[in-house]
Amino acid sequence: MIRLPEKFEQKMQKILGGEYEAFLRGFDEERLGGVRFNRLKTDKETFEQKVPFGVTEVPWIDNGYYYELDDVPAKHPYYFAGLFYIQEPSAMTPARMLPIEPGDRVLDICAAPGGKSTELAARLQGKGVLFSNDISNSRAKALLKNLELFGTTNAVVLSEAPGKLTERFRGYFNKILIDAPCSGEGMFRKTPAIMKNWEQYGNEYYHKLQLEIVDACIPMLAPGGCMLYSTCTFDPSEDEGTLSYILEKYPDMHVIRPELTYDLFDGGHPEYIGSEMEEIRNAIRLWPHKLKGEGHFAALLKKDDGENCGMVFEKSRPAKLPEDAEKFLSRLRIEIDRERLELRENRLFMKPEGIPVLSGLRIMRTGLLLGEVQKDRFEPSQALAMALKKDDFDNCYDLSSNSEDVVKYLKCETIEAKTPVKDGYVLICTDGYPLGWAKAKNGVLKNKYLPGWRMM
Repeated sequence: MIRLPEKFEQKMQKILGGEYEAFLRGFDEERLGGVRFNRLKTDKETFEQKVPFGVTEVPWIDNGYYYELDDVPAKHPYYFAGLFYIQEPSAMTPARMLPIEPGDRVLDICAAPGGKSTELAARLQGKGVLFSNDISNSRAKALLKNLELFGTTNAVVLSEAPGKLTERFRGYFNKILIDAPCSGEGMFRKTPAIMKNWEQYGNEYYHKLQLEIVDACIPMLAPGGCMLYSTCTFDPSEDEGTLSYILEKYPDMHVIRPELTYDLFDGGHPEYIGSEMEEIRNAIRLWPHKLKGEGHFAALLKKDDGENCGMVFEKSRPAKLPEDAEKFLSRLRIEIDRERLELRENRLFMKPEGIPVLSGLRIMRTGLLLGEVQKDRFEPSQALAMALKKDDFDNCYDLSSNSEDVVKYLKCETIEAKTPVKDGYVLICTDGYPLGWAKAKNGVLKNKYLPGWRMM
């Protein structure tokens, strides 16, 4: 039995009343892991046919599955091919609740390590733009890796304090996701070490951070836009209390009922904070003693009015490319919009459509990194390989996911081709899903897999 802080127990007894004992028993129950398949690379039927470990569906997430914790999905080649993301099942809810449409301009303001951003990007289907931000530079690096692993082509990855973005993006975003920093009470069962942090900082510390973040984000939301606010805590001050703050300060914001429903979801409880704001009941709370998942809270808000976007957008400056880069791009069977190509410090990018001028911000990536120019030679990037399908390149070599060679490749070792392959760059795949590049010469495949991603 996990030993819970006494102050937390007293609070939960008051909130739950007769349900408290059931809530407490939940801490003794065995957890299940969660994976979410990548909509950019596969579909439900194909994933269920190919998934190499036992899964059962998460009933409220159309691409989410439970798996037994004895399995190790992160060691399978399909993980390195970006076919799925490992994510706690309840944490899949916020990104699924936000009504994303291809072509939207989306902001994930507290995005690392990328669980929610990868789902938002997949639902955009390469259209529009996703701004994924995290104030921590080290965490933003993990965010960038996960977006690239998923094959995202239209993301801008930033590492800024939310307040620095407010004036630059006023009225720009159609959709905003705030998975706010919180006291983490809903994760006590999954990660008991969080309790030490809870005892050190308490709820008020996080509540103040949450108010700063919503104050930064709401001006960036376009009229008619939607904002999803979520936490992984049970605390009313951080959940209903933050919603009450928003509704009082911003009368054009309203909590609306999401399309995503499940009969075991609870609603928001204005009475927890002594409020009479009935629209708070449109929020949802996930209790771990009621469903198979950890604790979560989420609310979908819509903005009725506000300032329209008055931003200055980047002008296209088509890049003049070296001959070797032109030759390589001609081998790709994907659409390359030359108006969005940018050669910067020998690195070639294809930027998303309709992005504003970003000078002065800490930008880690703008769109898809296609590759680097080194002494008039073009070297394709790992990100490009992950954004392709097998048929998108004219020279591929496919490895079985059960083979020794696929493990050697993922460990950055040289392998020998067992079937004919043309000299030059080769797109290495596993069961038809791209993993990265190699360079072939006389049947020997010199490994070009990104060393920082290698299988350990």
